[in-house]
Amino acid sequence: MTRALLSRVPERARPALALPAGFRLDRGRVHEACGPGRHVFAALAAGAAQQAGGGDVLWIAPEWERDRPNPQGLCRFADPGRLLFATPRREEDILWCAEEALRAGCLPLVVVECVTLPALTPVRRLQLAAEAGMAAPGPAPLGLLLTPGAGGARGAETRWHMAPAHRPGAEGWLLERLRARRDPPARWQLGWGRGGLDAILHPRGT
Repeated sequence: MTRALLSRVPERARPALALPAGFRLDRGRVHEACGPGRHVFAALAAGAAQQAGGGDVLWIAPEWERDRPNPQGLCRFADPGRLLFATPRREEDILWCAEEALRAGCLPLVVVECVTLPALTPVRRLQLAAEAGMAAPGPAPLGLLLTPGAGGARGAETRWHMAPAHRPGAEGWLLERLRARRDPPARWQLGWGRGGLDAILHPRGT
């Protein structure tokens, strides 16, 4: 008796969080943002999660890291009054907190500031926790790892790099999709327009 190894049933589309300028992040998954503008990317995701009616956002950062998101700076992207901060004292507790929050499924977004690149096994545990959180009655959860340097967390659903690209009199960033399971690499120039944040797609190789 033969048995098909691959199903011909198309994969069901996941619910996604729509970010400004048309970007989307699948819910029930864990994504990665790196680069000097990674906190701006997280702020954009936080604002999108709040506007989608998903409730508060959890931001996890190590207790010894004194730099915190400035509420005044966040106002342009998200409501700082709806951000919950957790500051674990040990590095190993950072991902544990994220795992528990994703599994609970009571928050739409969990932002995790990583001191070092997480290993594959912890990231897989986070993915399983996010999947489990989809079954909870609350908003479908989404995890966002903020990694140092050029990133490279194995097992992340997507990897984004964001860096300032300001021009005289105009605030802007260069956003690159370095890796995604379903989409090719791409890069955009982001800037504030009259209608909000605008994105211009750069041809590959530029």
